[in-house]
Amino acid sequence: MGITARGVGLLVAAVVLLGAGFRFAYPELVLLGAAAATAVGYAGVVAARRPRLVVERVADPDRVARGEPAAMTLSVRNGGRWPVASVVAEDRCGDRAVPVPLLRLRAGRDTTVRYDVPTARRGVVPVGPLRVVRRDPLGLVASARRYGSTVPVWVHPRVHPLSAVPTGAGRSLDGRVDAVPHGSITFDALREYVVGDELRRVHWRTSARVGELMVRENVDTSLPRLVVLLDNRAAAHPERVDGVAESFESACEAAASVVTAAYRADLPVVLLLAVPDDDAGSGEPGGPLDRLAAASLGDADDLRPVVNRLRQDRLGDTLVLLTGPGGRADLGAVGALRGAYPSVVVGVLGATRPVPADAAGLVVVDAADGAGFAGEWDRVRRW
Repeated sequence: MGITARGVGLLVAAVVLLGAGFRFAYPELVLLGAAAATAVGYAGVVAARRPRLVVERVADPDRVARGEPAAMTLSVRNGGRWPVASVVAEDRCGDRAVPVPLLRLRAGRDTTVRYDVPTARRGVVPVGPLRVVRRDPLGLVASARRYGSTVPVWVHPRVHPLSAVPTGAGRSLDGRVDAVPHGSITFDALREYVVGDELRRVHWRTSARVGELMVRENVDTSLPRLVVLLDNRAAAHPERVDGVAESFESACEAAASVVTAAYRADLPVVLLLAVPDDDAGSGEPGGPLDRLAAASLGDADDLRPVVNRLRQDRLGDTLVLLTGPGGRADLGAVGALRGAYPSVVVGVLGATRPVPADAAGLVVVDAADGAGFAGEWDRVRRW
């Protein structure tokens, strides 16, 4: 709660009038000074009264791709016994303020405001809390309070369709990728038959010996596993336009495209960041696309720590590195991972000049943006 400029002036006038009235024995001045002081005191009491407001907000939807429409519906209900008067409210949506009409909101009534959430940029847009400023009728004292919590809206990178994903070096007798729900023909164990099992999986010899149907359980030894590494080092994306590294935004779109293509093909995929972001926006990320929405550039200069981790852990058989123009110098270190990862693909986004095709023995995809990456990706014939 704070006193306004008008309130300060009136309070100073009250002190001067009271002092002059008592000093020179003018009761009229004392009366005017007392009235001014009373007005300021009454204004403080009115402004200190806290309205009982119940705030509810619903994002529709709360996760969208960049450029898609998203809206926020805000409902404010007066839970008190008296009408809410002399109140100005605004909701925060990212960096802008949205006015909310609450003037003369009756008891038990509510007001609803629906407005668009900006989705022109990838990121996590925090919406809320509601800021309510209460003033007295004379505008002498004002108090600001916040109601409700902050609801994040996740703006994912654009996803460009990819025709295929790398399948690594694993093979089985059933083919490149086994589509059988219970795995390939590689034997794992026997179990009792349950309704719905295919009769061709019944092991008749064992069933005859134990006196009940036994079913073979197989494991899939050919299913590839993708590792997508997003290079979010600031050194890898040196160029900025209005403070935004467009090459990094394109790399995020490329990562989202690869991850989505892997999910659609029912392939396991792991998303890693070269610089882990421990404070990735507000709210808890729910998946790789949420992590990409909250990803930001870090200050690390060296890619070798994450390369060493990938060599030691061997998280998959296919590595996809997505970097920017500043990441060319690290292709040699990435090429050393070919012993641990049979297939290594590097995407250089925002490149001004092409990377040699045989750089460190890697499959290199040069593209200006995410759409160009998808087009170049589909032209690759051998991973």
